[in-house]
Amino acid sequence: MAGESTGRGEPDRTLRLLWRAHLGEPTGSRGPKQRSSVDEVVNAAVQLADDEGIDAVSMRRIADRLGLKPMSVYTYVPGKAELIDLMVDQVAGERSLPPLEGTLRERLTRIARLQWNEFVQHPWLLSIDTSRPPLGPNVSDHWEWCLRAIDGLGLSDLDMDRVINLLLGYVGGPAGAYVDAERLHASSDETDLEWWERNAPLLDEIMDAARYPVSGRVGQAAGEAYQSASDPADAFEFGLARVIDGIEGYIAASGRPGATSTAAS
Repeated sequence: MAGESTGRGEPDRTLRLLWRAHLGEPTGSRGPKQRSSVDEVVNAAVQLADDEGIDAVSMRRIADRLGLKPMSVYTYVPGKAELIDLMVDQVAGERSLPPLEGTLRERLTRIARLQWNEFVQHPWLLSIDTSRPPLGPNVSDHWEWCLRAIDGLGLSDLDMDRVINLLLGYVGGPAGAYVDAERLHASSDETDLEWWERNAPLLDEIMDAARYPVSGRVGQAAGEAYQSASDPADAFEFGLARVIDGIEGYIAASGRPGATSTAAS
């Protein structure tokens, strides 16, 4: 279960902070004369979350990184609820959104891989509940970009929302498995192959081939292919292709043209 959620801050203050580039930088009403900026506070929070996880993010830790007094951080951001929204929106804008070119499959693949890269670079995003997404400029631009990738295919507006949510929702599973595997590799001197070899003698004794004929055969094939119990990156690519197969099939079965059509950038 996610430990942090977006959309918990006071709406007016949060939206004004998210859209500060359009509305103007908020001015603090208390504390010492400002020595930093909202952007610097958010940057410090993102870096802290990247280094140590979202649970490490606190106003005091951010103040330490910026050389500020803890209470002065509140002159930039009212609290952690608003800060989480700002962090999510900021990382959503780190990568430029590529042109929406190519077939439907190519466009959907591009969307999914951009989301994958965001999760891998900022693993703490996987622990954030975005049921109420931060409606900032970067999140809004990203959502518009995703929807435009499937606009004009004959899908209803509701189905467009469903298709993009299906695609983005899928990415989190294999991305989480990949991040977990990378953490394990970073914390252990033992490779996956060495782990399997160490466990193999006892497994040969307790895994009766007559009781587990199918899993034994499949496990051997997977182990030889991956040199590990699994390969999250491979699982992502395989699953993504099947998800897109389903989306294309849904459009075709509904009699809607354009399942493999190209779109203008």
